[in-house]
Amino acid sequence: MSNGEGVTATLSEAVETAKEKVAEVSDAVASSASATVEKVRKAAKSAEKKVKTEVAKAKKAVKKTVAVAKKKLATASKEARKEVEALKKKVAGKRTATAKKTARKAAKTTVTKKTAAKKAAAKKAAVKKAAPRKAASRPAARSAAKKATKATKSTVAKKAASKKTATKAVKKVAKKVSR
Repeated sequence: MSNGEGVTATLSEAVETAKEKVAEVSDAVASSASATVEKVRKAAKSAEKKVKTEVAKAKKAVKKTVAVAKKKLATASKEARKEVEALKKKVAGKRTATAKKTARKAAKTTVTKKTAAKKAAAKKAAVKKAAPRKAASRPAARSAAKKATKATKSTVAKKAASKKTATKAVKKVAKKVSR
């Protein structure tokens, strides 16, 4: 039996040494794993810090560009407003000039109407004065006077119609300019 006891002792020793080796290896693996975990944590923290700094830099850059764009837009709008005011002043000046021209034209047409009316009245008076002298040509004188009055009336009416169309045209132009 002594032979059996030696085998058992040898086996128990082998098991003990294997157990010790496994414990050593597991300790080594655990320590290397924990070291690896620590390295990963440190890398994650440093990456997080880098990302935060990059985001902060990007925010600053965006704020700067937005501020610059706002300033440019503000100056552009100021310049546009000035230009609009200048154009409005120009248009107002043109309107007053065209209004003055139309007023002058209207004054001229009224003067010509008055002179035409005076001429027609003078013609009527001349025809009437000439008619009593010649008793035989009275109907002829009347018809001539009627023709003269019709002719002056038609010319005055034509001038008035042309004045109306001219004022309408001026108003249309003024509307277009104001737009």
